[in-house]
Amino acid sequence: MNYILFGDQARNHFLPFTFIRPLADVRVGILTMREKWEMLLQAKTSSLTVDYLSQKYPLVKEEDNVLINSSVFPTSELVNELSLLLPNQTLVSGDVLIAHRLRDSDIDNLDGEILDAVTPIETTTSIRKLSYLWDFITMNGSAIIEDYTLLTSGRESQPLPSHVRVVAPENIFVEAGAILEHVMINASEGPVYIGRDAVIMDGAMIRGPVAIGKGSMVKMGARIYGNTTIGPVSKVGGEVSNSVIFGYSNKGHDGFLGHSVVGEWCNIAADTNTSNLKIDYNDIRLWDYAEEAFVTTGLQYCGTFMGDHSKCGINTMFNTGTVIGINAQVFGSGYMRNFIPSFTWGSVAGFTPVKIEKAIQTARLVYGRRNMEFKKVDEDILRYVFENTVSYRKV
Repeated sequence: MNYILFGDQARNHFLPFTFIRPLADVRVGILTMREKWEMLLQAKTSSLTVDYLSQKYPLVKEEDNVLINSSVFPTSELVNELSLLLPNQTLVSGDVLIAHRLRDSDIDNLDGEILDAVTPIETTTSIRKLSYLWDFITMNGSAIIEDYTLLTSGRESQPLPSHVRVVAPENIFVEAGAILEHVMINASEGPVYIGRDAVIMDGAMIRGPVAIGKGSMVKMGARIYGNTTIGPVSKVGGEVSNSVIFGYSNKGHDGFLGHSVVGEWCNIAADTNTSNLKIDYNDIRLWDYAEEAFVTTGLQYCGTFMGDHSKCGINTMFNTGTVIGINAQVFGSGYMRNFIPSFTWGSVAGFTPVKIEKAIQTARLVYGRRNMEFKKVDEDILRYVFENTVSYRKV
C-alpha cells in the first residue's frame, strides 16, 4: 500500500506556516504530522500539495494508494481502519474526509464525479483534527504526551546525571548524546522529552509537558513552562510558555514568548516580549488568511505566530494575537500591528517591501550557519510566495 498525505481545506488556515511546506510537515507535539503518521503506518509517505511545493515535496504514486488527511491526528485505531478500506472507498468522520483509497489513474482526476462515486465508511473512533492556526497552542500539550508514549515505548532513557534535580523522573526521557548540566526538571504534570545531542545549560528550569528537539540548546537560567515544544537545532533562553518552535530558530536571550508559534529560520532578539492576554480579558481575534479577515479564536490567551525566515530586533513588543508572514523584518519601539505581511521591513512607523534578492541572500547565509544548503528549489518557493503575496504588502 502506498500512502499519500493531503492537506484538505485546512491548509490556508495554517498560513503563514504552510507557505513553504505542506500541512503534513507542521510540528505539533514532539513530531510533525507526517512523522506521526509514518511511525504508526510503519511506512514512508509522500504529499499531494499545491503545485509550487510539489518539486520539493513530490507526489509518489503507485497502482494502489491511500490518500490520508494530514490534518487528522493518527491513532492505531485509524491505521487499522485504513488497512480495511477497499478500492474506491473512503473513511470519514461526519463531514471530514479522513482517507480515500484510489488507483493511480484516479489521483490525476480528483473531481466531484470520483468523490461522488466512492463508498463512505464512517469511522468507529473519535478523531482530533487541526482546523485553525490557534490549534497549535490548544493541542500541543496533549500532542506531546501522545508522541512521548509513541517514541519511548519499549526503549530506555539515557540515565539522568546525579547533579540534575528532578521530580517524577519516570516521566523524563533523554536521548543519547544529550548533555544536562545543573538543571531542574519537574515532570509531575507531564512528560519531558530531550532529543539527541541537545544541551540543557546550568540553571535552566523545565516543567512538563515539554519537548526539546535534537541538537537544540536551552541556555542558562531559561524558564520553560508546560505545553512547549522546542524543535530541532534551536537556541532558547528567557521565559517560554505554551509555545511551539518548529526548529532551526533562535530565541537565545531574556524576554517572554507565550502561547505563540515560531516557524523555522527565525530569530527573536534580546528582550523581545509577546503579549498573550488582553488587558480587558476579552477573547482574542487573529488574522486568518483563508478568511482574509481577523476571526475570533474564543481564547483568552493567544500570542504571536511568526512565519519562517522572519526576525525581530531587540526590545520588540508584539501585540496580543499577532500574525507575521514569512521573511518579515520587525524592529523599533511600541506595540507592532497585529498583522505583518510577508517580505516586509519596518516598525510601528510603517513597513516597506523587502527585496526578494536580499531575502534569498539572507536565507542562504542562515542555512550555511547550520551547515545546510539553501537549494534552488527553496529559492523557487520563496520567489513564488513573494510574487503571490504582493497584495498584502499594498495594504
